[in-house]
Amino acid sequence: MDADRTPDPAQAPAPGARIHGPALLVGLSIMVAGTAVPALMTNAEGEADHLLATLLLWAMAAGFVRGVGFVPRHPLPRALLSGWACAAGLAAFAALRWVA
Repeated sequence: MDADRTPDPAQAPAPGARIHGPALLVGLSIMVAGTAVPALMTNAEGEADHLLATLLLWAMAAGFVRGVGFVPRHPLPRALLSGWACAAGLAAFAALRWVA
């Protein structure tokens, strides 16, 4: 009987694993902005700026991963793909793009 089966703890969602609207919105916004205005990832001479692109795409990836509710079990990916990492990548991008 299916009612008698105990749930497998390995299949249980991790604590905090649910849709995170703000992170998902940031990820989607970066995706649309990067597609519509690729000049965001260029330097003053109009050449591709790989550091800017890396920071922006890291923020986008972290926003998508955290936004859909996936929380990695290993500490390193959990830190690199968290909501805070999304905010840090976006803040570093903004600081390099418009402040520096």
